[in-house]
Amino acid sequence: MNPYATHRLSPLFALRSLAGHRRLIFEMVKREVIGRYRGAMMGLLWSFFTPVLMLIVYTFVFSVVFKARWGGGTGSRAEFAIVLFAGMIVFNLFSECINRAPSLVIANPNYVKKVIFPLEILPVVAFGSALFHFFVSVLVWLLFYVIIFGIPHIGILWLPVVLLPLALFSVGISWCLASLGVFLRDVGQVIGVITTILMFMSPIFYSIESLPEKFRGFMYLSPVTYFVEQTRDVLFWNKGVHWEPWCKMMLLSMAIAALGFAWFQKTRKGFADVI
Repeated sequence: MNPYATHRLSPLFALRSLAGHRRLIFEMVKREVIGRYRGAMMGLLWSFFTPVLMLIVYTFVFSVVFKARWGGGTGSRAEFAIVLFAGMIVFNLFSECINRAPSLVIANPNYVKKVIFPLEILPVVAFGSALFHFFVSVLVWLLFYVIIFGIPHIGILWLPVVLLPLALFSVGISWCLASLGVFLRDVGQVIGVITTILMFMSPIFYSIESLPEKFRGFMYLSPVTYFVEQTRDVLFWNKGVHWEPWCKMMLLSMAIAALGFAWFQKTRKGFADVI
């Protein structure tokens, strides 16, 4: 095997590539975010109003229509809205990445034909765009929290640490799906169905404690369950980071990121033939 080809599959090569192209990644993320709202009268303000409207809708449907209450809390509608929204913004970060992943390469055929273009940055650009909307949603969450409950506790600063494994996991899966999407065009449809299933099979609209004990273990088959629960712990419940499961998720995410990158690099030589 060509040693150079093997080198290009390594996680160290991925880190060097991403670091070396960080300015390009930043510019592409900025262009993508601005381009999404180009032509709209309110422009980037939609990135703020959309999560606000969704928070209002989810609160009305689940706390008013279905009379849902969050287990272990005060049972107020305000609390339900804040807790639900914290889980929703984490899930949206993950789902936006993997829903877009299968079309990342096939939607950019010009990049495939450019020998020097670093195709491996495309999933990172998609994650950066999703991360922008995530941060806007967090600002909306903080605004509502301040209005309803007052100044948030210092524990919310753990949020970037909590979500670091999710970032690695999402990008790793995106590398794999971006490659598969080139050769199997049905992947995008399958992923759309899977993310819808995951949304309802993760404790986003309900707490794990509200389920019968025999079903609770199944919730952790969802890759986002840990991140949803841990995000709520640091944002709302002020419980801090649970380091043992965090370390396990970090190791798993690093492995998935490394394997996803290796798969992408291994298969990319066939992209031009298919596209």
